[in-house]
Amino acid sequence: MTYVFVKWLHLLGAGVLFGTGLGIAFFAWFGYRRALRDDSIGLLRGVLALTVTADLLFTATAAVVQPVTGFVLWKQSGAQPGAWLVAVLSLYVFVGLCWLPVVLIQIRLRDRALAVQSIAQLGDEFHARFRRWFRLGWPAFIGVLLLFALMLLRGAFP
Repeated sequence: MTYVFVKWLHLLGAGVLFGTGLGIAFFAWFGYRRALRDDSIGLLRGVLALTVTADLLFTATAAVVQPVTGFVLWKQSGAQPGAWLVAVLSLYVFVGLCWLPVVLIQIRLRDRALAVQSIAQLGDEFHARFRRWFRLGWPAFIGVLLLFALMLLRGAFP
């Protein structure tokens, strides 16, 4: 594969990670709030089902593409391991460690919403889990922003 094509795949993957992360968070948070306000378990079920599907389809695919294309780009560039590579890999692992529990939480939230007949039956644990999901998303989001910054600053690291 040519360097330009691999770089294009890498940038596309980065855009998908950022865009789906932000889009899923927006969709799930506001769908959750709307479902509570309207007392609509059907809306909540739909939102959570689409959230899980989108994360598994788009985010997981991009999460696999990124290290593969990143490794190919690194090898093709002839660069030596250094501070920049350590920073990128550390941030990528950090984001992944935030994201994996988020996916598991989403699946549990979806399954709980499917198991009850009304919003009132969800229980306090459901809402606490949703807040945990929201809190875990912030460090992952910030980590992705830092990864973008590191891509821009690539030349600043030896």
